[in-house]
Amino acid sequence: MRPPRPVRRRPSPLGGLVAAVAVSLTGTRVAAVVLPWFVLVTTGSAAQTGVVTFCETAPYVASKALSGPWIDRLGPRRISWTADLASASAVVLVPLLHALSLLSYAPLLVLVAVVGAARGPGDLAKEVMVPQAAELTGVVLERGTGWIGVMERLSGTLGPAAGGALVLLFGPMAGLVANAAAFLAGSALVALALPGELGGPAPAGRRRPGYLRSLGEAFTLLRSDRLLPAVMLMLAVTNFLDAALGVLLPVWARDSGSGAGMLGLLIGVGSATAVGGSLVAASVAHRLPRRRVFLAGFLIGGAPKFLILAVDAPIWAVLAVFAVGGFGAGFLNPVLGAVLFERIPPELLGRAQGVGSSLAFAGVPLGGLLAGAGATAVGLMPVLATVGLAYLLTTLVSGMFPVWRGMDARRVNAAAAQA
Repeated sequence: MRPPRPVRRRPSPLGGLVAAVAVSLTGTRVAAVVLPWFVLVTTGSAAQTGVVTFCETAPYVASKALSGPWIDRLGPRRISWTADLASASAVVLVPLLHALSLLSYAPLLVLVAVVGAARGPGDLAKEVMVPQAAELTGVVLERGTGWIGVMERLSGTLGPAAGGALVLLFGPMAGLVANAAAFLAGSALVALALPGELGGPAPAGRRRPGYLRSLGEAFTLLRSDRLLPAVMLMLAVTNFLDAALGVLLPVWARDSGSGAGMLGLLIGVGSATAVGGSLVAASVAHRLPRRRVFLAGFLIGGAPKFLILAVDAPIWAVLAVFAVGGFGAGFLNPVLGAVLFERIPPELLGRAQGVGSSLAFAGVPLGGLLAGAGATAVGLMPVLATVGLAYLLTTLVSGMFPVWRGMDARRVNAAAAQA
């Protein structure tokens, strides 16, 4: 009698997706430290640093908004690995041209724009695969979005720390090589490790609407839902203000004499505690009132970071505020992801997520640009204080509107339907 064949265990779809998100985002977070630092120390200009940030984030937002119909039609899995491969190809040209003494400011702007344009569809495609991956793995939606949130925050810990270390030991170009390698690894993970039924193309057999009509369906859905526009408006303002920190924090590190090491440490500490917040959210978020958790996370994780930098506090106080703020921010993405996936039909997920996410990120390109210009014109501390107070006001005012109760109502209705 032949011995029974060993049963081959299929890899968890959610586990493979989590790994791909972790790898590609870690590389992106490395670049978020090394690229602004490289521009700042070579040009000495906060305004030019802001322009580089603008040239990456503007194409990112636009491509994310416009790629949704193609993701729904061709499948997010195919778009994800292709976009990551394109990002790796563009990123690796920066250190290559620098080594050949061919990298001036204008070609750098072009390359970061290409990277941003490729990252938009790649990030959106991974987001779209989350609910299906959670369903195939057999976990509740909050837990699936929670684990993705954990990896996002973990990459925000490892990436900046690695970026700061690479700058100190080998220079900023080594960080960009690491970024390209991470994109390449993320592309391979999605293409080779994820099962084919995850993120497959839309089923054939029925007439598909044209591109513009497909995009219009996403806008129609968002207009018909009272909660989603309110969420996108708040995120648009807070993301605009958060983008300012990407320029203001390197300027603060330079002016205070802390250097790239402290820059990476601050971002890493905030992200490390955010990992803890996301782990807690992945375990218990489905039992908590979403609205209160979401608004409290913004209140803790937003304004205090800017205000502590503005008052010239000691380093230990700055580290403490970033640590506490990171823990609060760790609850945001698991809650937000679950709300969005519940309210958007699966067949519209790519388009609606793309349009909604782009609306939420619409102010990001201007955030870094205006922050750099403001720090150059009036100084760092006034800009930090202004942004911090605007963040605090946005969070408090948003919580006053009753429409936010819809974050909990949809989950209650779903539970009632199952009872």
